[in-house]
Amino acid sequence: MIYHKTQEEIEHIRKSSLLVSRTLAEVAKSIKPGVTTLQLDSLADQFIRDHSGIPAFLGYRGFPNSACISVNEVVVHGVPGNVVLKEGDIVSLDVGVLLDGFYGDSAYTFAVGEINADKQRLLKITKESLDLGVQQARIGKRIGDIASAIQDHVEQNGYSVVRELVGHGVGKKLHEDPEVPNYGRRGAGAKLMEGLVIAIEPMVNMGKRNVLQGNDGWTIFTEDHKPSAHFEHTVALTRNGPDILTTFEFIEEIVDSAVAH
Repeated sequence: MIYHKTQEEIEHIRKSSLLVSRTLAEVAKSIKPGVTTLQLDSLADQFIRDHSGIPAFLGYRGFPNSACISVNEVVVHGVPGNVVLKEGDIVSLDVGVLLDGFYGDSAYTFAVGEINADKQRLLKITKESLDLGVQQARIGKRIGDIASAIQDHVEQNGYSVVRELVGHGVGKKLHEDPEVPNYGRRGAGAKLMEGLVIAIEPMVNMGKRNVLQGNDGWTIFTEDHKPSAHFEHTVALTRNGPDILTTFEFIEEIVDSAVAH
């Protein structure tokens, strides 16, 4: 069942989504060599609670932490622990928040210190593919239009799209219908209607698309151990086009100021 939201419900989701965005920006301040993924997780948890939110991932289907933190070849669902970030790593932070009965969801992949040109390009292309997917989130189009826009950009640039994991509807549940794959055919899939709210989240591998699951039952990593990047926005479909409810603005202020120093 695809559930279309009222404008009032979309505003609630926007509040949750902005808290997610601010949480990612807050944690971004501490992403540097020597920090553990568990330290970053506890910062996210604290910030969400300090702002009246509930960490959406904590306990979700048994997930043990408040943020998914995925380093280098880990695609998504990395379980925070004693992994120490090193210069040259990339780390994706995926956070969900429940606020006033509605969810927000977003992810961003960060450079740890200076990263090489190959990783920089992977991040750039993945983020561009998200933007291209979002641009297709328009009334009257179809899920396949979003999916193929992402896939085409990724594959034209020599990367591969993970197929086992997909974006999803967002609302009173963290994961709602419809599924939003990052690969597919233009014009295929469910028709996009006003009031649909979806999380669009390309997961892009530098090497082959094949992934494996770790023994913890959560961690998804690339089979060839090459790096993977992940960016995610929560987006509402309106008559005026896609309304991005999350934002990378706060995050990029932090990232840019770190680079400037």
